[in-house]
Amino acid sequence: MARKWWTLIAVCTGVFMLLLDVTIVNVALPDIQREFGASLTDLQWVIDAYALTLAAFLLTAGTIADKYGRRLVFAVGLVVFTVGSLLCGVADSLVLLSASRAIQGVGGAIMFATSLALLAGAFAPRERGVAFGVFGAVTGVAVAVGPVLGGALTSGLSWRWIFFVNLPIGIAALAVTLLRVDESRAPTAHRVDWAGCVAFSAALGALVFGLIRSHVDGWGSVTVAGSLVASVVLLVAFVVIEKTSAAPMLDLSLLRVPTFGGGLIAAWAISASLFSLLTYLVIFLQGIQGYSAVETGLRFLPLTLAIFVTAGVAGRLSDVVPVRWLIAPGFVLVAAGLWLMRGVDPAGSWTQFVPGFLVAGAGAGLINPPLASTAVGVVEQDRAGMASGINSTFRQVGIATGVAALGSLLASRMDDSVRAALSDGPLAGRAGEFADAVSSGSTASAIGSLPPELRGLAARAAGTGYAEALDGILLIGSATAALAAVATLLLIRSRDFVEAPGEPASSEAAAAVRV
Repeated sequence: MARKWWTLIAVCTGVFMLLLDVTIVNVALPDIQREFGASLTDLQWVIDAYALTLAAFLLTAGTIADKYGRRLVFAVGLVVFTVGSLLCGVADSLVLLSASRAIQGVGGAIMFATSLALLAGAFAPRERGVAFGVFGAVTGVAVAVGPVLGGALTSGLSWRWIFFVNLPIGIAALAVTLLRVDESRAPTAHRVDWAGCVAFSAALGALVFGLIRSHVDGWGSVTVAGSLVASVVLLVAFVVIEKTSAAPMLDLSLLRVPTFGGGLIAAWAISASLFSLLTYLVIFLQGIQGYSAVETGLRFLPLTLAIFVTAGVAGRLSDVVPVRWLIAPGFVLVAAGLWLMRGVDPAGSWTQFVPGFLVAGAGAGLINPPLASTAVGVVEQDRAGMASGINSTFRQVGIATGVAALGSLLASRMDDSVRAALSDGPLAGRAGEFADAVSSGSTASAIGSLPPELRGLAARAAGTGYAEALDGILLIGSATAALAAVATLLLIRSRDFVEAPGEPASSEAAAAVRV
């Protein structure tokens, strides 16, 4: 087999793993919560530790690879990700699990940042369409099968196997990379912007920490207020660094192009709304409605199938329909789908989510393919890598901030709802205690401590409280998508494109932002 095909196999295998771990963990969260007695805050960090480091190191990893060798850096990313997966699987505390997820994110950022450059170096320009088409299909499959595969492994073996399954795959991909992939470097590599990387990473970390702790400590606490102020200061420092750097990780002049800004809003909003909410929908289906992990994964298939079908249509329309007339209507559908998911009945069937899954999935499918062109179509080819990387970074920032903010709002609303549900009954004297237990994720132990005749009442109060809180954050997600629809309709303009969307110059970077 020609070495270019081995390169495609290695790259697709590595990227499949890293994208799989974006969604595979969601259905295992209730099992992780039970094993460690985790709070909702703890579970937020399991998701966000991965998204944070993935977002923080994407641009830096690409620069390092250009300078020191893409094959070498990709191999290092595989090692880091595989070791992180092993550490996740053997973690004996939530702190170690979250730290190991952060290590996974670093490895994932390294792989993702170098994958397209490796393919571009291995395939001649006329052959890249096939390579990037396979790459795009693999990224879509990874995200789609994550909930199902995660559910099967969690139900059939243990939640730890969602991480252990990466070990043989990572080792095989590493062997192929070292033995069959050619080395390549950028002809004019820039120096690494370490100062920008540190400032951006610290700012993002402080922001997410403050959002996650807002329910526990209160918005006015020193911890939360201090974290948010520190985040603002660090973001200002990042902007100053990028303005004065000879080789910035983010070219701030790109933000003056309305279409590029609209693309960043879209990348952030699709993650901060629909994809962030999946975490809390999973907890509802398993923790409140009692489905197993594999049953929960299968129940998300209407959403993923709708994304696949509509994405295929949008991919064909991207060459003939102005990009904003796909992205903006897509966000309208996402907003409508999230709205349709509201009003859930804790005692009802999971099918109450199906209309919303189908509509929101159709919207996400419309957004993803044309979103690629807003990232790279408005810049010259030599800046396409940076533009694509920034867009991918904003997707991960959307996950990190969305999970943190929505989770804190969910906990606060759930606390109020449970207190109200129990205030006039036989548990009125323990309403505050039980509400605290529910919002911290200790519902099962709190119910178990009650006399048998009161457990049913407490369980109904917990279910009602979570459902009402879920309705609240679904509304926020819907509003976020609706605002993104307006912003993208106003900002994304055909005249900003350097060349028409779909041209070969943008195809390489386009594959990077399809998911």
